[in-house]
Amino acid sequence: MEKTTARKLLKYLDASPSCYHAVENLKKELTEQGYCFLREAESWQLKPGGKYAVVREDASLIAFRVPAGEPAGFLMAAAHSDSPAMKLRENAEVESAGSLVLSVEPYGSAVYHSWLNRPLSVAGRIVTEENGCLRTRLVNVERDLLVIPSVAIHMDRTVNDGVALKPNVDMRPLLGDLADKGKLQALVAETAGVSAESILSAELFLYPRVSGTLVGMEEQYVFSPKLDDLQCVFACKEGFLQAEEGGSIPVLCVLDNEEVGSNTVRGADGDFLQNTLMRISEALGRTPAQHYQALAESFMVSADNAHAVHPNHPEYADTNEKVRLNGGVVVKHNAQQIYATDAIAGAVFRKVCRLAEVPVQDYSNRADLRGGGTLGNISTSHVSVPTVDVGLPQLAMHTTCELAGVKDTEYMIRAMRVYFSRTLRRGEDGIIRL
Repeated sequence: MEKTTARKLLKYLDASPSCYHAVENLKKELTEQGYCFLREAESWQLKPGGKYAVVREDASLIAFRVPAGEPAGFLMAAAHSDSPAMKLRENAEVESAGSLVLSVEPYGSAVYHSWLNRPLSVAGRIVTEENGCLRTRLVNVERDLLVIPSVAIHMDRTVNDGVALKPNVDMRPLLGDLADKGKLQALVAETAGVSAESILSAELFLYPRVSGTLVGMEEQYVFSPKLDDLQCVFACKEGFLQAEEGGSIPVLCVLDNEEVGSNTVRGADGDFLQNTLMRISEALGRTPAQHYQALAESFMVSADNAHAVHPNHPEYADTNEKVRLNGGVVVKHNAQQIYATDAIAGAVFRKVCRLAEVPVQDYSNRADLRGGGTLGNISTSHVSVPTVDVGLPQLAMHTTCELAGVKDTEYMIRAMRVYFSRTLRRGEDGIIRL
């Protein structure tokens, strides 16, 4: 079962070379499952038992279902569609030493050396003018197009001592000879089925031409680009779609730009989720006061992958909280609230995992090391509900190819299936019933 799920995950990862493709693939599946796509620019008419979704800026998606009866609050799960990468600049082609290279800019905190000496290509979206109107198109140049060659050890004898790579010098991929100037835009246009002249702007990212696979003696590990955080996107989506109807409104959130702080129109620090929840309540005939009452019986699972203990460097892990691949879903804790988990939120999620018969691991950064943030606390600044930060254990985070456990994806799916099937209520005594 776990390997079947893992191979389905790999298929999704291979088809999602950019955040835009990740969301487009979700749209296709939700459409096949009978979800009606709403537009923010139009009024919403919702029906009991209805299935709906809305997309913002091609890279963020929120899907939800309306229970047949009078619904309680919202049971939400949020993950992010973006991953660290190298983004092409608007005027990317640069002549250098008789060759043509591309100027790039880091997107998020990528591990630079993992991008060297491997086949790369470009994917993302373009904006074109067609018949006087602007429209976006997704593009993926599906061929081994680029490579970022490293400097030979004969020329830099310190390379194995640790070399600081500069993105404006060392991370520029080789495109071709000087005679190839201008051909990249033509190739992108041809791939998208438009003329080069119609392209007004583009958001293109490098991506590794590596298909995900299963590794290990028993194929117990998943090895693939973009596990952070499309593994959580996939698992939350699967749990959301497999869940039975409960009394709360299940909400799947896939948000962009987490790797660069979420402070964008389609990020967790924007108003996409807040506005969507309010519009759901309005379409269901709730007053503003009733909407806030619903939020008081709501919950958020912030799902973003977690660090497993590294077999070669266990010293980086906290002594008592060494997360392991295939060891179960991880609950994250931090005294400075880098992670949103508190005792109540952690207990709610542990109950969910207990009902789903899913193992739980705990993660805290080593006390003298600061870890990466998530969208959990950012989201709560706009939608203030109890939030637990969770993730799936992985190694080689933020590299071009990351490593995770085959069993853990299935664990998360089982937990989210139970979670989205429940009804959350708060009694007068403050007791939470799930």
